[in-house]
Amino acid sequence: MGSDSKELLGIEPLELRFPFETKKQISCSMQLTNRTDDYIAFKVKTTSPKKYCVRPNSGIVPPRSTSDVIVTMQAQREAPADMQCKDKFLVQSVVVTEGTTTKDVTGEMFNKGSGNVVDERKLKVVYVQPPRPPSPVREGSEEGSSPRASLSEGGNLNYEDTTRESDEPPLLSATRAHKDAEDVTSDSETSALISRLTEERNSAIQQNNKLLEEMDPVRREISKQNGGFPFVFVVVVALLGILLGYIMKR
Repeated sequence: MGSDSKELLGIEPLELRFPFETKKQISCSMQLTNRTDDYIAFKVKTTSPKKYCVRPNSGIVPPRSTSDVIVTMQAQREAPADMQCKDKFLVQSVVVTEGTTTKDVTGEMFNKGSGNVVDERKLKVVYVQPPRPPSPVREGSEEGSSPRASLSEGGNLNYEDTTRESDEPPLLSATRAHKDAEDVTSDSETSALISRLTEERNSAIQQNNKLLEEMDPVRREISKQNGGFPFVFVVVVALLGILLGYIMKR
């Protein structure tokens, strides 16, 4: 019995559609259906294990029952070009004996080289726009064939085990924390510079007003003596204006 001669688990949907938004974790689900009278073990792999987490990423589906799997994409800083995604998922399934539990599921069960009959289904990842999702017809008919038929492509893709954890990978978290710290530092330095310049301007204005107040009695005295504004007073006022301009430039 070949891997394509019997479908052990029905998978719905065959495309994982994520309503893509930057800087936000996004989840979608798939349902595994066991229509046989056997116990079926499954394992989920992906070509981008650091980008996604899967819960559960392995388990047992009893006869005539279903199991829901949640796939979560970690928050992405930038949208891909043309909203195209090349990531793929691989769902492997194999018949096991009754009484087998999730803890008993190992990678060796899905090793074809050991003579195991393994059913494999590949799933594409599709990004859609949250506000106005693209037409399902346009998205689903790009390759002109059913998802299963197109899955023969990319046979040499490197699928790796997925993780159960929903937290961001340590490297991604550390990078984000460093970037946030840089943003905070930059904002703090800008605020401090603006505050210092404002204080210097206010101080210059106060000094100028003080000088004008101190010169006012002199101006009045000279005015009484000469009956008007002498040339010397005009020169003094001009010098004060030049001094204020110099202080403001600092």
